[in-house]
Amino acid sequence: MYKTSVIWLCGLLSLVLGGCTTPAVRQAESVVAQADSLWQAGKMYGIDEGDSASLAQAYETLSTFNSPLLSTFKYQLSTDFSRLCYHYGRLLREKDNPVAAMQVFIDATHSRTRDYHILGRVYSNIGDLCHLAGDFPLSYDMFSRSADCFLKNGDTLLYYYGLNNMAFELAEQGKEKETLALLGNIETVDPQDLHSSICLTKAILYRNIECYDSAIHYVNHYNNENYRHGIGYTIKAQSFEQLGCPDSSLYYAKKVALAENIPEQDKFNVLYILINHDSTLTNEELIKLSAQRSDIETDVLIPLHNQLAVAVQLLEQDLTRKPDLRWLYAIIVTVTIIACIIGAYVYRKRKKQELLTQKIDVLEKTANSIQEKKDELSESYLANHKNIEEEINNRCSMLRTNDSIKKTLAWKNYNKMCDIVDKLFYLLASKLRDQYSLNETEVRLCILTLLECDYNRIAELLYRSSTSIGTLKIRVAKKLGTTAKDLRSYLIDNVCIA
Repeated sequence: MYKTSVIWLCGLLSLVLGGCTTPAVRQAESVVAQADSLWQAGKMYGIDEGDSASLAQAYETLSTFNSPLLSTFKYQLSTDFSRLCYHYGRLLREKDNPVAAMQVFIDATHSRTRDYHILGRVYSNIGDLCHLAGDFPLSYDMFSRSADCFLKNGDTLLYYYGLNNMAFELAEQGKEKETLALLGNIETVDPQDLHSSICLTKAILYRNIECYDSAIHYVNHYNNENYRHGIGYTIKAQSFEQLGCPDSSLYYAKKVALAENIPEQDKFNVLYILINHDSTLTNEELIKLSAQRSDIETDVLIPLHNQLAVAVQLLEQDLTRKPDLRWLYAIIVTVTIIACIIGAYVYRKRKKQELLTQKIDVLEKTANSIQEKKDELSESYLANHKNIEEEINNRCSMLRTNDSIKKTLAWKNYNKMCDIVDKLFYLLASKLRDQYSLNETEVRLCILTLLECDYNRIAELLYRSSTSIGTLKIRVAKKLGTTAKDLRSYLIDNVCIA
C-alpha cells in the first residue's frame, strides 16, 4: 500500500511539473524576464519597449497554471506569475484601467509567492488605488501589508517608505496624534531619503486639520520637484485662501493651472480658486474656466472615481470571500500534509524567528540612535548654558563696578530700564512682569539681586530701609517658587536662560 502511494505521488509530481514546461509557459516566463530587465532600467514593458499584447497573453497563460497545487510543487511558477501581475497591473494603471489593474494585483496576492519585495510593491499599488478612490482606512491597511512585506524582505528603506504611506493615509483622515506618532518612528532613525516625503505628509495633515501656516511651512521643505508644482502648489493655494491671502492663493493657483502634466484633481481644485478670487477675469474668461472645471469633473474625475469605486469593491469582495476548497484539492492536501507538515512547521518557525530578529535589530538601532541624539543634545545644552551664564556674570560684574549704574540702566525711567535689561539679560524684565506678574519694585529688586548688589546698595536704589530688603527679597523669592538664598541662581537658570 505504501509503495503504491509513493508511485502515485511521484507520477502526480511528474505530471504537474511536466505540464508546467509547455512552450506557452516558457514564452510567458521570457516575457517576465524582459519586463524585469526594463523595470531595472527604469522603463515599463508595453510603454517604453515591448508589446502590451504579449504581456496580456503571458498573464492569461500563467493564470491557467496559478493554482494551489502547481504553486506548491513549482515555486518559480508562482514567483513568475506574481512578478508578471505586478508589471501588467502597472501597465493597466498607466492606461487608466483601474478595475482591471486591481483584479490583476489581487491575483498576485493569491500567487503564494515568497518574493516579499514584489508583494510589497503589489500591496503598495493596491493602496494607491484605494487612496485615489478616497477609501483611506482601506488604503492604510494595504500600505501596512506592504510595509510588512518589505520588512520580511529585509529592505529597511522601503519599510520606512511604507510607514510614511500609512502616515499619509492617517493625515488624509485628519488623525494628528496617530500621524505624528508614526512619523516619529521614522524620524528617530533620521532617514534622509524620506525627508521630502515626510514633509508632504505633514503638509497634508496640517492642511486637513486647518493649521494652514504649518501646511505652508512643510510644503516649503518639500523638495520633490516632480510633484512640487502639482500637489505642493495646490496645498499652498488652498492654505493661503483659508488664511485670507487671496493674492498669494491666486499666485500659486495660476502656477498649477499653467503647468504641464498636472493631475486633473489639482487642476480642478485650483480652478475653483481662480473662478472665485481672480477679479481680473472677464465674464467670458469666467465662463470658460467654469466650463473647463465642469468638463474635468464630468469627463475625467467622476468616471475615474466610478472605476476606482468598482476596483475597491473588487478588493473588498476578495478580502471577505471564503476559499472554495473543492474535493480534489482536499484529497491532495490530505495526501501531502503528512510529508510536508514537519518541514512546513520548521520553515515557518525559522521565518518567524528571522522576522522577529529583524524587528529587534530595527528597534535596537532606533534606541541607539535616540540615545546618541539625547547625549548630543545634553552636551550642547550644558555648553550653551555655561556660555550664557558666563556672559551674564561678566555683564553683571561690569555693571557693579560702574559708579554711574543709575545712568547706565536708566534707573529712573522704569520702562527704558526694562528695555535695557531685556537686551542685556535675555528678556529678564519682560519675563518677570508677564510670566510672574511682579510689580515695579519687585522687578527692580530682582535686577539688583542679579547684579549681586549688597543690601545697603539695594536699599539706596529702591529708596527703602536696609532692614526691609530681606523681607522684600523673601516675598519675591516665594512668588518665583524659590528661596531668598537661591534667588540669583534661579533668575539665571529659570528666567534668563529658560
